[in-house]
Amino acid sequence: MSAIRLLVLGAVRMHGRAHGYQVRNDLEYWGAHEWSNAKPGSIYHALKQMAKQGLLHAHEIAPSTAGGPPRTEYEITQPGTEEYFRLLREALVTYDQRGDVKTAAVGFVVDLPRAEAVALLKERTLRIEQWRASVLEHYVPEEGPEQLGHIGEIMNMWVHTADSEAEWTRGLIERIEGGAYTFADEGDPFVGILAEGEENPYATGEPHPGDAL
Repeated sequence: MSAIRLLVLGAVRMHGRAHGYQVRNDLEYWGAHEWSNAKPGSIYHALKQMAKQGLLHAHEIAPSTAGGPPRTEYEITQPGTEEYFRLLREALVTYDQRGDVKTAAVGFVVDLPRAEAVALLKERTLRIEQWRASVLEHYVPEEGPEQLGHIGEIMNMWVHTADSEAEWTRGLIERIEGGAYTFADEGDPFVGILAEGEENPYATGEPHPGDAL
């Protein structure tokens, strides 16, 4: 799965309604342009595509007094909300060595009830263990990576990565079960978006035609 759909839906959902540049600004504030494919062009394309698919509703608003074309504000629809939570749940249980989807999912995990987040993360741990076991059908760590030539280093890396992922996930589960963080329906949610007009210290500053739409 692509992280961009989850990121864009999550950002719009946090705002209630947001224009494209606000979404871009939030994603850059989260550093998503560094760890995912959330570049300006892909963000604006995702907004338009998901509006066509009925996941977002596009509101055309009047241009500013300075002139220019009308801006479009996006609002998540009921099907969009359902798709957001489907993507979030899928990302939390899926073991994918790419970091973008996992990072996006952890960023939105508090949108779920605490018990469900724990259950999904436990399923993730199980899938990591199953994936690791599938690697060990072809690779014996005790014999060292040299047994397969330098390609053995790839499988060695896979095993170490799986072990690290499982350890981190178990630690996260323990912290959540211990009461860390505020989850859905527990109180005021964590606000991770920029207020209108708030300066973004992590903005790339690179202009894009979509910024004005």
